Amino acid sequence: MPHPTNPSQLDAEALYAVLLQQVQSGLAGIPNVAIVGIHSGGAWLAERLARDLNLLDRLGVLDVSFYRDDFAQKGLHADVKPTQIAFDVAGATILLVDDVLYTGRTTRAAINELFDYGRPAKIMLAALVDRGERQLPVAADFVAAFTAVPAGQALVLKQADDGKFTLTLDTHHA
Repeated sequence: MPHPTNPSQLDAEALYAVLLQQVQSGLAGIPNVAIVGIHSGGAWLAERLARDLNLLDRLGVLDVSFYRDDFAQKGLHADVKPTQIAFDVAGATILLVDDVLYTGRTTRAAINELFDYGRPAKIMLAALVDRGERQLPVAADFVAAFTAVPAGQALVLKQADDGKFTLTLDTHHA
């Protein structure tokens, strides 16, 4: 694993540029690619990647709330969004996009939900930041930065009205 970056020094826009470059070269020549973002930060990243890669017609969004293994404890968030996948998942190479990779539970939930839409040929994972501390054997194919986050805090991606990304440490999301 590359040397971790201090979470307070993460420039989300610079990280997006790194992630975009990794994804562009990693998906080059692969047919039938679609991009699916995990609500909400992953969906923002996926939308921007789809625009930059000219794949807007192959963009989907997942809200994994009902698929999480901790749904009974966490309950339903007020900001649940419907899943939107308007392309055939079966046989596609899916780039699953999340903002922060942490325990792996959200990724597992997203993969479970994707399979309800069909069986993809392959699923690749892209994350802006990997904060480690995995509880499940999940690894990103593309990741812009690795960082450790203090206990009781979460790294939160935000999107401004102009579409620019920022990352903040938040104690309320942990």
